[in-house]
Amino acid sequence: MNNRARKSDTNFIVQGSILAIASIISRIVGLIYRLPLTAIIGKTGNDYYGTAYSIYNIMLIISSYSLPLAVSKLVSARMAVGHARDALKVFRSAMIFAIISGGVGALVVFFGADFFAGTLLKTPMSVLALKVLAPTLFVVAILGVFRGFFQGLNTMMPSAFSQICEQILNAIVSVVAAYMLFSYGKKVGAVLGDPNNYAAAYGAAGGTLGTLSGSILALGIVIFIYMAYRRRFKKKLIRDHSRNQESYGEVFRLLLLTIVPVLLSTVVYSLSTLIDQGVFKNIAVLQGYDAKTISEWWGVYTGQFIVLTNVPISIASSLAASSVPSLSTAYFAKDHDRVNHQINLATRFIMVIAIPSAVGMAVLGKALNLLLFADGDDTTMYIMVLGTISIALFALSTLTNGLLQGIDKMKIPIINSVIAILVHVIFLIILMEFFDLNIYAVVIANNIYGLVVCILNDIALKKYTNSSQNIEKTYIIPAISSIIMGISVYIIYKLCYTLLHSNAVSTIISIVVGVAVYGILLLKMKGLTENELMRMPKGNLIVSLCRKFHLI
Repeated sequence: MNNRARKSDTNFIVQGSILAIASIISRIVGLIYRLPLTAIIGKTGNDYYGTAYSIYNIMLIISSYSLPLAVSKLVSARMAVGHARDALKVFRSAMIFAIISGGVGALVVFFGADFFAGTLLKTPMSVLALKVLAPTLFVVAILGVFRGFFQGLNTMMPSAFSQICEQILNAIVSVVAAYMLFSYGKKVGAVLGDPNNYAAAYGAAGGTLGTLSGSILALGIVIFIYMAYRRRFKKKLIRDHSRNQESYGEVFRLLLLTIVPVLLSTVVYSLSTLIDQGVFKNIAVLQGYDAKTISEWWGVYTGQFIVLTNVPISIASSLAASSVPSLSTAYFAKDHDRVNHQINLATRFIMVIAIPSAVGMAVLGKALNLLLFADGDDTTMYIMVLGTISIALFALSTLTNGLLQGIDKMKIPIINSVIAILVHVIFLIILMEFFDLNIYAVVIANNIYGLVVCILNDIALKKYTNSSQNIEKTYIIPAISSIIMGISVYIIYKLCYTLLHSNAVSTIISIVVGVAVYGILLLKMKGLTENELMRMPKGNLIVSLCRKFHLI
């Protein structure tokens, strides 16, 4: 591999790592603030909060979710050939699209909240939280264009920094507002004869107020960075002497052609959550379960299980976002070796993280929920054990969706997602109707969805890139290392708990031991080579430490 390719690899990994680290920090902050938030609003409040977010996420995807990826892909393709003026046209066209789509989305959600939450999802108490979220759609649409623009320039730092700041303010405002509005809601409910439900509803609305506040702060940050960067970008515009410049009409058409496939594939995935909720709640009611039990089950699923598993899955989203610009450049340059190499590198990077995360969370599922949410119920534990395989499945499906979009196969993720959701819904209905698995049916069907997407995406990638994955290094070594790690973690947790009688201390010690055991096994079994470690951020330091402890 030549020096240019090595430099491209290193930059790809570094930029992906920056975004991944920011995403992990954001998820951890998000996880931490959900602890006091859950303690304030309870499982019922989590149901209202989760319902509002399900509807918000669908509208976010429709209005603007695909904008960062589309803008980054189109900007990077033009900057790679020195067409800075066309890249600026992409940015301006995307901004017009964001203002229109984000504005319309916000209005639809605000005025349609009663229909979406009350009529469709039979959770009318989440209407207030949904109305608070509505303006966020407009802010996030504009924010996405700025982030996509910087990612297209191959710098993830503005996105990463704004993301962390956004989540920190989100956490502070969410908890404070939830506490204040929960108390107010209890007073309102006392007058109306239902203090608990109104308190949970107002508390959930307080939680969503943090999302709006955080997005406004993030937008302010990226606008400031953009204004500071304008002088530097103007120099690129001056050096652009290309004669055949694209018209705004052509750029807008290409933007739509890029946005729509990404949008549809993501909508299908997000629809699965809404379908799950609709099918689960309606069938559970028909089966005779009471409303409180159904609400608590769904609150655990969305407010605890999804929150925990989303932390490692976010790494895949970050790596997919960072891989698209460089992968698109290699693909359009017909550099097939680079395309295949980057697909393999990204997949290995994801599996090295996702597989141990799945095993570790399955083993420590009950301990983590007890530590974070003061919830030691067996139902919660079984949800974790059954569902953590989705970490690996959704990490891989998210990444492969991004890789297919990066090689300009935009329709394939849509088709694969539609097939997967049909299979998913069939299994969900069967598992609930004929096996009476209630919330566990949702978890199992979710796993099936991820598995089907992974299989279909893998077939498509092999077909269009002739890529061949190193099965041993990508899957087998991480899996063996993770299983041994899982056994070690279980033994250490039981031993520590017997001696110390502290779930918190035992859990933390077990996690530290698990990370060390997995890292040692992965290196000793050659799951990562010295050259691959060198390409990571602070690679020299990592290699130096590994040599010091005789791990490589």
